[in-house]
Amino acid sequence: MRFKRLAQAAAIGATAALALTACGGGGDAGDSEDGKVSLRFTWWGSDARAQITEEIIAAFEAENPNIDIQPEYGDWNGYWDKLATQTAANDAPDIIQMDAQYLREYADRGALLDLADVDLSQIEESIVDNGRTTDGLFGLTTSVNTPVILANPDVFAEAGVEIPDDTTWTWDDFEQVASEVTAGADGKFGAGSPSEPLNIQVWLRQQGKNLTTEEGQLGLSVDDAEAYLQHVADLGEAGAYPSAAAIAEDQTAAVDQSLMGTGTAAMGTYWSNQVSAIAGASGAEIQPLRYPSETGNAEDAGLWYKASMMLSAFSGTDHPEEAQQFIDFFVNNVDAGLIGMTERGLPANSEVREAVMAELEGVDKASAEFVTEVEPELGEAEPVPPVGFSELQNILYRYELEVMFERQSAADAAESMVAEMESAIG
Repeated sequence: MRFKRLAQAAAIGATAALALTACGGGGDAGDSEDGKVSLRFTWWGSDARAQITEEIIAAFEAENPNIDIQPEYGDWNGYWDKLATQTAANDAPDIIQMDAQYLREYADRGALLDLADVDLSQIEESIVDNGRTTDGLFGLTTSVNTPVILANPDVFAEAGVEIPDDTTWTWDDFEQVASEVTAGADGKFGAGSPSEPLNIQVWLRQQGKNLTTEEGQLGLSVDDAEAYLQHVADLGEAGAYPSAAAIAEDQTAAVDQSLMGTGTAAMGTYWSNQVSAIAGASGAEIQPLRYPSETGNAEDAGLWYKASMMLSAFSGTDHPEEAQQFIDFFVNNVDAGLIGMTERGLPANSEVREAVMAELEGVDKASAEFVTEVEPELGEAEPVPPVGFSELQNILYRYELEVMFERQSAADAAESMVAEMESAIG
């Protein structure tokens, strides 16, 4: 597994390094001579995020003059390697910006603190559950998004096709509308490549199932995998999707090079916090839509609030109370929320969200209003992803192409795909 490999690379036994206890000394930045508590806080992101985060830190320190927050940040690619090495050496930062796909990897090894002292009163339980395993709450959701179909009204208009009513449409409607756009708009397509594992997660949820289980196992059966791969292939054959070759390029394209980003596709499957990026790349007034369902009932669309990101605390910190105090401030304080706005996504705290939404404009406002509008229709959060979850995307993409290129049948591809998935998270 990735964490063990990195721990070994640091020349420290993974088992010993992660058998963390409350003995202290791990994440502490070293208390200052004037008696202040010093905490290290690490996150990934852009320079703009760094500036915003440091403003939030300054606001917290102004209210809590006995606590000093020392920032550490970097880009996504190097972030996880560094964190794994630090954790293996029992020297992780006290406060950690966490992503859902890595939460269980750290929580199950005892590297994260149970956030029992953080105020959850203004956060929906389904949102809180994004960071909860059977052993406790190890990540507090800072912000949320939800699965969405993004629609480009310019491509619809060029094809002479109306944007569908997303409160009643079905997968059959999706196929028909997307195929009509492909036929009616020269060189344009009804939809871009399905984003994975998002798309299969929604499809499974519409049938009362999940891609992975609460126990961290694969929830996808071979029969379900075959049905899903055939579903994708059927949409391709109907003309809803472009050619297999175009799908292959779109799967790994940067936003500004994607079919949606270049204004070449009328629809695409995304997370709601990607509206602004697609709108900026395409130059269109992108419209968020609910996913289609089997029944045509919006409550059956299988949507949920996913954590855009979370905050966790290192279990080896010398100051668990103060670490949780900062996390509480970051997520629950309105002034902190108005500094951060939607840079990390739409705030998870309902009071903070309301204050932030009052300040939004344009596509950011449209995205936020959509996320709020669908809240009554949402289901429970997905189970916390197991170790190895990040490998499922490439496995799904590869076998979708095998079927779309007609190199394998859906049945044969399903057998191999499920076996690889089980191996990845086993």
